[in-house]
Amino acid sequence: MRYTKIYNANILTPGRIVQDGTVVIADDKIVEVGDKNIDIPSAVHINAGGKYLSPGFIDLHVHGGGGRDFMDNTVPAFLAIAKTHAKYGTTSMMPTTLSCEHQDLMDTIKTYENADLKNTEGAQFIGLHIEGPYFSMAQKGAQDPKYIRNPDPAEYMEILAGTDVIRRWSAAPELPGALEFGRTLKEKGILAAIAHTDAVYEEVMEAWKVGYSHATHFYSCMSGVSRRNAYRFAGVVESAYLLDEMTVEIIADGIHLPPPLLKLVYKIKGLENIALITDAMRAAGMPEGRSILGSLKSGMEVIVEDGVAKLPDRSAFAGSVATADRLVRNMMELAEVSLSDAVHMMTETPAKILNIQYQKGSISKNKDADLILFDKDIRVDTTIVGGRMVYTSSSLPATHL
Repeated sequence: MRYTKIYNANILTPGRIVQDGTVVIADDKIVEVGDKNIDIPSAVHINAGGKYLSPGFIDLHVHGGGGRDFMDNTVPAFLAIAKTHAKYGTTSMMPTTLSCEHQDLMDTIKTYENADLKNTEGAQFIGLHIEGPYFSMAQKGAQDPKYIRNPDPAEYMEILAGTDVIRRWSAAPELPGALEFGRTLKEKGILAAIAHTDAVYEEVMEAWKVGYSHATHFYSCMSGVSRRNAYRFAGVVESAYLLDEMTVEIIADGIHLPPPLLKLVYKIKGLENIALITDAMRAAGMPEGRSILGSLKSGMEVIVEDGVAKLPDRSAFAGSVATADRLVRNMMELAEVSLSDAVHMMTETPAKILNIQYQKGSISKNKDADLILFDKDIRVDTTIVGGRMVYTSSSLPATHL
């Protein structure tokens, strides 16, 4: 076996921080976690230098980064995005689509399958997230309206029959045919998520019953309290608060949701029901300026400024340029949560939402060796995916002893 020992680390484990701790990796699994410097003579030794050792960040919703988008539909684009986000602590990610033509979506699925086999130097792909095209036109946000449509059984059954890489699909549950679509996703073990929706409470309750259990980029492009013919109706936001077991994801870039809303979501939903997501587009990790949301062939022009992507007329945000380290840092600084809780929402909670908590999401024996080292400012120093070091700032010595 190939052994790696990380020592002199402050280890973020479930329930406590182990000071001056040691983690031993055998091939791609964690085999020891403790507060003593375990003797492993044949191991590669990494002195953490007192930095924090955390589970790798799990991003449930990401479109691109490093100048690439998953809908560019090339294997090099997929691999470049995985490498870009690994630099910021992401060890597992869900490549995410946008509303598009049917053939473009089929091409993205095929590209995912090909890229997954070659992805050895970046964040691991843990399933494809289809965002759209079954959305409310009233809540389209930055989704291109020419692709938005109602659920079509002939279309989605063909897609689902042809691949097993789809792990999540986001849709508006109030659309004609959306409840049957949700039932189909649940039967196939695919996470059904509510997104880009103008639903009211009663429609959300029906959706919940058939399997819609998660809210995509909470608050963004979804209904709140509204008035219809003088009567007030609760929207998706209030419904998610009332449904204790519904999970939500938030873009904690400090812009999509300002500090008071970050605090409110945390206060009501709690860390066990909140996943932090980047929702990053191709401009993540790039200088500000003009960029493209979606594919280079048919994407939408956007402007990146003030730390966020906007439509050219600045009428709406158009995806985030956040990275995972920024989300954790913002939850600590803006929402005033502890380091452990902020990391939990970027690791354990997303793992539970995807039902992969027995393999990922925490530093425990027999789990995947997906680990990151960062300092008190959440500046990532080293990223390890499946026991392989895929990124390092080279400030930490690794020696064979």
